[in-house]
Amino acid sequence: MKTLLPVLLNVVLLLVMPVAAFAQQSLISDPEIYEKKHFQEQCTEASFGNGFLTRQDINNDGLMDVVINEGELTCDGQKGPQCNEDGCTYNFYLQVAEGGYFMIATAQIYGYDFIKRFGNMVLAMKMNPRFCDRTGGDPCVVTTRVRGTKFVTISKK
Repeated sequence: MKTLLPVLLNVVLLLVMPVAAFAQQSLISDPEIYEKKHFQEQCTEASFGNGFLTRQDINNDGLMDVVINEGELTCDGQKGPQCNEDGCTYNFYLQVAEGGYFMIATAQIYGYDFIKRFGNMVLAMKMNPRFCDRTGGDPCVVTTRVRGTKFVTISKK
């Protein structure tokens, strides 16, 4: 339990900190340009796979949001340099009606499915089994819904 607590706190902080920071962060015009510029400055040579960016409405408000999959980044010949046994970094951006985007969350996951549950679209994120208090075996699936500007966990399997 002692080793699991810091991990759970990190997950909570990753999902909550961007929400708290929204009031202080400025909107960006396009997450694709923002993220690509960041990696082009970090890498001598950066290339981006087709799955690097997905535009979809993740919070059911009718606006196209953006999900960035850093596993689709190749930096100086290394694909997914931030990927590890916990998966790859995904950044979730919400679009606001006033124009622009802000980052709602960052998560280290294997991937996600966007599925309909109880009439709403939700994210079923595949994560390391330890996030569901398991060791080994199939990935844990954490199902979340975006309400307002935060992720709300619906279930863990």
